[in-house]
Amino acid sequence: MRPGPRSLSALCGVAALLAGCESAPVTGRSQMMLVSESEERQMGLQAYQQVLSKESLSYDTETNALVEKVGRRIAAAAERPPNELWRAPHFRWEFKTVAKNEPNAFCLPGGKVVVYSGILPITKTEAGLAVVIGHEVAHALARHGAERMSDQIVAQVGATAAAVALSSTVSGRSRAYLPAMMAALGAGATVGFILPMSRAQESEADRIGLVLMARAGYDPREAIGVWERMHAASSGRRQAEWLSTHPADTTRLNDIRQWLPEAMKYYRPQP
Repeated sequence: MRPGPRSLSALCGVAALLAGCESAPVTGRSQMMLVSESEERQMGLQAYQQVLSKESLSYDTETNALVEKVGRRIAAAAERPPNELWRAPHFRWEFKTVAKNEPNAFCLPGGKVVVYSGILPITKTEAGLAVVIGHEVAHALARHGAERMSDQIVAQVGATAAAVALSSTVSGRSRAYLPAMMAALGAGATVGFILPMSRAQESEADRIGLVLMARAGYDPREAIGVWERMHAASSGRRQAEWLSTHPADTTRLNDIRQWLPEAMKYYRPQP
């Protein structure tokens, strides 16, 4: 039997009640999780294996050693919670360098870090690389992947409920416009909810990443230069912020400047 609008609305409420409630490290932002950590890590491992099967790994021993060194220091900082908002992840860390002229890096759930060699001209220094790896590890630490999947689940359930409600009120020739309205609802859910949440996660990863690199002994002020160079490298290729999953570069730099005093409290230079 097809569920009515009330039933679907109730399902949305039940999903929210059953969701795991977590708090992001450093920021303390409340997060809704409909995906378990084991499921998230399994998907992360599958994605990691797929990347390694398709990409060419670097044979540059110096570059590989640098990525491994910076990654291990950032990982060690992540494993030492400084306060109650920070839960040690106990990941099985791995650090790989892909030989590809592309300014990219990511950390998959479970601590699988991949750095593309094309980002090294932008990071320039060891501390600059710590900016990028700290940011990517922050995504995994805050479980942003699971949170994004949870957001999409909620958006899909909400769109289904709206579709049932509209179909019960639209009749005759007006029913022909139902697919167009559903498409508009889909766009509204994406632009109005999922993308802004993604921008919030990117900003959160910037903030957590600053603390991570500072606790690993890297000067967080290096982030300004890295993101300025990132802005220069991507100039002319960015879309409007409200349709992007990343904050505008000017917004990001302004936020980082505001967060630097917080990160500097953790900074202790290492030899």
